[in-house]
Amino acid sequence: MLNTILPILLFAALALAVIGAAKRFFMWRRGRPAKVDWIGGLLKMPNRYLVDLHHVVERDKYMSKTHVATAGGFVLAAVLAIVVHGFGLHNRILGFALLAATVLMFVGALFVAKRRLDPPARLSKGPWMRLPKSLLMFAASFFIATLPVAGILPENFGGWVMAIILAVGVAWGVSELFFGMTWGGPMKHAFAGALHLAWHRRAERFGGGRSTGLKALDLDDPKAPLGVEKPTDFTWNQLLGFDACVQCGKCEAMCPAFAAGQPLNPKKLIQDMVIGLAGGNDAKFAGSPYPGKPLGEHSGGPHQPIVDLGGKALVDAETLWSCTTCRACVEECPMMIEHVDAIVDMRRHLTLEKGATPNKGAEVLDNLIATDNPGGFNPGGRLNWAADLNLPLLADKKETDVLFWVGDGAFDMRNQRTLRAFVKILKAADVDFAVLGLEERDSGDVARRLGDEATFQHLAKRNIATLAKYSFKRIVSCDPHSFHVLKNEYGALGGNYQVLHHSTFIEELVRKGSLNVGQSKATSVTYHDPCYLGRYNGEYEAPRAVLKAIGIEVKEMERSGFRSRCCGGGGGAPITDIPGKQRIPDMRMVDIKETGAELVAVGCPQCTAMLEGVVAPRPEIKDIAELVAEVLIEATEVAAKRPNAKREVAEAQ
Repeated sequence: MLNTILPILLFAALALAVIGAAKRFFMWRRGRPAKVDWIGGLLKMPNRYLVDLHHVVERDKYMSKTHVATAGGFVLAAVLAIVVHGFGLHNRILGFALLAATVLMFVGALFVAKRRLDPPARLSKGPWMRLPKSLLMFAASFFIATLPVAGILPENFGGWVMAIILAVGVAWGVSELFFGMTWGGPMKHAFAGALHLAWHRRAERFGGGRSTGLKALDLDDPKAPLGVEKPTDFTWNQLLGFDACVQCGKCEAMCPAFAAGQPLNPKKLIQDMVIGLAGGNDAKFAGSPYPGKPLGEHSGGPHQPIVDLGGKALVDAETLWSCTTCRACVEECPMMIEHVDAIVDMRRHLTLEKGATPNKGAEVLDNLIATDNPGGFNPGGRLNWAADLNLPLLADKKETDVLFWVGDGAFDMRNQRTLRAFVKILKAADVDFAVLGLEERDSGDVARRLGDEATFQHLAKRNIATLAKYSFKRIVSCDPHSFHVLKNEYGALGGNYQVLHHSTFIEELVRKGSLNVGQSKATSVTYHDPCYLGRYNGEYEAPRAVLKAIGIEVKEMERSGFRSRCCGGGGGAPITDIPGKQRIPDMRMVDIKETGAELVAVGCPQCTAMLEGVVAPRPEIKDIAELVAEVLIEATEVAAKRPNAKREVAEAQ
């Protein structure tokens, strides 16, 4: 009897799964076209799953081992179950293999069940709470049903009663894991996730690569939407990526805006995009809501605006403006979903089509257009901070080794100290450098993060045209935001350059012996990783190497490196200024104080401004360039010491 029921259940579930897969695929395809490597992506998918994806999952050792056992056991058990029970190939060797696979899956499912007994707040509850039971039922049912195949029990063991019990168990497990995989449910991420890896929007992220620059809009195409207004304005593989979300909440746990009580939860945002594509409301969302935003009041559809400035739609505008674009969510996501891309795409529509940039956003964008800097300062004052430094201008030299990109920190008195310190370092190392002076314009970073792609491209193209007039080998900047934009986002507009952050350049000078440095007197120092240097560009070691070279041992914060907490200064957040229960820089200062450090080394003017904005008492904040400049040994000092050294050697002889 069981030999008749099991094939029917298996193939019925598979047929329904195939129908569901087709329906889901065509649902994703409602999005805008995107070029993908259809066959190549599918062929690369196993490696991306087993290497790239698992590398991220491996950060959580408990879940990594659980995932290997559960997912690996399920895939093997499902294939063998179809062969053995579906096609009736009752071979003892295959039977024992299926028994081993179900045992492996059962053990993994026990760990899943253990995690769900007292789940972390970040995990979604609801339907996800039944997943361990379904996994256990699938594994146990097929284990018992396979015992006769392996010759451990007689073929008709238990009679029709056992057959019915096992049929119910198999139906339960199969419906959740096969049928639910494509029609919706906790296992949906397995199907969508596999295809998401195959046709990922940023395929260059795989194989150890890095891709963090925002995608440019084609402003010359009158038919191209200016950003994303409704779910179907996303590219279809972005929609596929949203559907791959496993609702683990790791993005939520790392989001600085969510922790600060601002109305953003990156996990819910991704789920809202899925809701919008399918149509419905967020009443059944089983995770944490946006802080201060109750569930059940927001709804949408595939062709309805995601944000309705006049009332309740799928997402409130302030949710999008709460994001600091720090990429902590993207870095932590085990499904490699691109949250920041989606947020900026939606901001673009609000800014370009609606003119709805909040608080000082419109003023800043107007300033960028009128004065080429966000503060609205007179462009003629860009070099006032260096009036006594006799900086070489590239317009005079025409050619140089290093172009020092000053950035809009030139108008900020606090950052001017950093710029002067770096100039001192460049001169001490006898670097052939120059600045653009009054020819330099804002890099466009702020405009782009605020969604004003038109202003960004205008500024970028002007800068690219200026740079094309001169010859230089490298660009160096003290600002990670300018560094990132010049390095990773100007290329799409024709500006391809070798760009370094000043900490990387200083480390190079120290390593080559071009700088003579002494030992810092700072004894208790921690280092804050800027988001746009670390998570965006993978530079964590150079700043620490520089600090070590001047005798500073860094007292690391609990959240450092790729898990560093944002200072709150990125993505135009200080401009849009969405209120929460606390300030992000205040939370970062708590991290800092826990180390007991008396000084914080930084490498970003935004981070300096945000951390120095924390009410005292607090540790002192200094840029790496300032710390190095303080311990520079001038050439005259070195020369003066050399004869003494020779005389001491002679006297010893």
